[in-house]
Amino acid sequence: MERTIEENVYLWDREVKVPQDASFISKEEDGKIRVPDNPIIPFIEGDGIGCEIAPAMITVVNRAVERAYGGSRRILWVELLAGDKAEEKTGERLPQETLDFLKEAIVGIKGPLGTPVGKGVKSINSALRRAFDFYSAVRPVYWMGQPTPIPDPQRVDVVVFRENTDDVYAGIEFFSGSEEAEKVRRFLIKEMGAKESGFPGDVGITVKPMSEFKTKRHVRKALRYALETGRKNVAVIGKGNIMKATEGAFINWAFEVAQEPEFEGKVITDQEAEPGEGQVKLTKVITDQMLMQLVLRPEAWDVIIAQNLNGDYVSDLAAALIGGPGFVPSGNIGDGYALFESTHGTAWDIAGKGIANPLSLTLSGAMMLEYLGWKEASEKIYSAVRRSLEDRIGTPDIASGFRKMGMDAKELSTMEYAREIARRIE
Repeated sequence: MERTIEENVYLWDREVKVPQDASFISKEEDGKIRVPDNPIIPFIEGDGIGCEIAPAMITVVNRAVERAYGGSRRILWVELLAGDKAEEKTGERLPQETLDFLKEAIVGIKGPLGTPVGKGVKSINSALRRAFDFYSAVRPVYWMGQPTPIPDPQRVDVVVFRENTDDVYAGIEFFSGSEEAEKVRRFLIKEMGAKESGFPGDVGITVKPMSEFKTKRHVRKALRYALETGRKNVAVIGKGNIMKATEGAFINWAFEVAQEPEFEGKVITDQEAEPGEGQVKLTKVITDQMLMQLVLRPEAWDVIIAQNLNGDYVSDLAAALIGGPGFVPSGNIGDGYALFESTHGTAWDIAGKGIANPLSLTLSGAMMLEYLGWKEASEKIYSAVRRSLEDRIGTPDIASGFRKMGMDAKELSTMEYAREIARRIE
């Protein structure tokens, strides 16, 4: 496996290495950020294929910034540790050093981080979201020319806003057979009137919190985005017909936000009306209905506002329509603080082979550039990726998809593909 690190990358070596010729991004009280021409951007490679796709992303982003600004702007990349590499080097899966540096840097990017299934190890992804109050996970899903399982994939162009800090991902869990689970079980039966038949002695319990404050700030961010980008049809989803105190409340709170002075005359909720210029339409959709609608008529929706768990389901299904999570970027965004990431997992089965698809993290890098206000550079990445796919060039998974459609394709390694994309940046 080839692994290339460029000159403006400062790798972790017993501690974080901070470049002297760079500046940190700053955050104003209103959450807006100020970006210097030479910002420090921390990156976490991640587990599995992370050490392959992170250098590929950096190669493409560096080229885009260089071509867009002719050397007047430049990113200084600083490696931070988390996950398996952090545990190997420091004995901790999420070192305090990493948290401290992310706080100072404001904006960062990371590869996939694994969480053991069915064990007591906490999710690092969830821990990072809570630590910096990244309350919205923003996932744009769109087709760029890659092989897909559906006809007319250009119909898919939707941005999923997934609430990031509430719901079952809060990590309040009590395992079957534990003393804590028995205490909660007894409390629910004796104090809250729950039926014992619903809570047998071997029950495991996960708490699903959902708050008005967290819901409304998330909905505001999604509605502002829709208005700023000219997206018309916004859905708020949930199983409110079953979980009335949580997902039902989430939907009700969303419609309360639509009535706030900020959105007066801009967000319409009359289902018989159509949004006009400078307006969006907010519609309630039950989650299982949305899953069906995404398959049958994905063009119907521009933005989907979801709770944490449902947002995970919906964004994965939407990703599958355009070829899978390997083609979808993601950003965890709060009030100023942002951490962009690959949407897919660690892919341990192909780790170390140099064949991983780097597009999810690379497009997240482009999304990060947009967040910095460097849209000229981000557009160069989108254009170059589209041209590479038009030429049917990509990693083995991409090339295989084209061949299944009866088309010839050129197969490249992870880093070779990154260089091909970079070469197309003009």
